[in-house]
Amino acid sequence: MLHSFFTIAHYLLSICTWIIIIQFVLSWLIVFNVLNTRSPGVHAFVGAIDRVTAPLYRPIRKLLPDFGGIDFSPMVVIIIIQILHMLLDGAETSLISGTL
Repeated sequence: MLHSFFTIAHYLLSICTWIIIIQFVLSWLIVFNVLNTRSPGVHAFVGAIDRVTAPLYRPIRKLLPDFGGIDFSPMVVIIIIQILHMLLDGAETSLISGTL
């Protein structure tokens, strides 16, 4: 049962990582006018992804200085997610071996 909890946590963190990567790629496709945001489907999809990622980026954006139009918050969030993956692995190993 405990292993299932850690597996689900890893899956959720991986899904968050992929959503951030998808948003990054979409933002570049929009910037280079490959995708048209006037299309209702594209607009709805980009808006949904923005609503999902905004709570993740908001605290990071408050801490980071202004880099002149470059947003490093997705990279910082992905680094934090990777750290959480490592912490979960360590916690799972400790709990399974019984030495917490």
